[in-house]
Amino acid sequence: MYRFFAFIMAIQVEKEVSIKGKVVLITGAASGIGKAMVKAFLNEGCIVAALDSNAKTLEEIDQWGEPHLKTFKCDISSEKELLSALEKITYDLGSIQVLINNAGILDDFVPVHKLSNLLWERVLRVNLYAAFFLCREILPEMVAKKNGIIINVSSVGGLHGGRAGASYTVSKFGLIGLSQNIAHTYAREGIRCNVIAPGAIKTSIGNAMHPDELGFERSSLGFPLIPINGEPEEIASIALFLAKPDASFINGSVIVADAGWTAY
Repeated sequence: MYRFFAFIMAIQVEKEVSIKGKVVLITGAASGIGKAMVKAFLNEGCIVAALDSNAKTLEEIDQWGEPHLKTFKCDISSEKELLSALEKITYDLGSIQVLINNAGILDDFVPVHKLSNLLWERVLRVNLYAAFFLCREILPEMVAKKNGIIINVSSVGGLHGGRAGASYTVSKFGLIGLSQNIAHTYAREGIRCNVIAPGAIKTSIGNAMHPDELGFERSSLGFPLIPINGEPEEIASIALFLAKPDASFINGSVIVADAGWTAY
């Protein structure tokens, strides 16, 4: 009899610590941090919907031949295109159980007096509005099922005003505010929403950048204080932890991962 109950308890513990089989939607999924997240969640046995605007890099991860991976090309700055992609994802894979808003773009360190409406709107649409649109669409199903995980990737630029240009800074501050509001509002509905705020990570996000002279000069004052640059996999491992029941009491938190850059 004791062995029987021990076996049942072992099954319960296994269920509580596993996210195997969960449907995970990751934006900005075809490179950098997003790509590392896709690998991490696939390795955990999840079903991953990888959303990105870059057809070439999406094709590259498609070639992994992972049966639990589906890729979707989408410009998330367009609400119409984003919601159309979400409809396809839920039709193909079912309800989203873990949402990771990872996609983001830089703003060339442009300060306010040089900031065009076009750049302002583009950065906010990718970095903030897209996360809002996805949360708004996915939350009703999470509420109905009393279960759901949302992880939003902000930045140390969402905690301090001097790490980037104006539009990027506003978008990342806004993402933290949105996340904490969701965390507080839906905590009793079985939903957790947390934020990862990376520091300097080895990705290609800045490859096509043409920095504004003034904005870059001011923002780069703190660059010599960066201890080391992180790897995308180090951020992916945080997302994986936050998605697991191990993190069940963590809600509305901002996990700073910057090797101590902002500790000074």
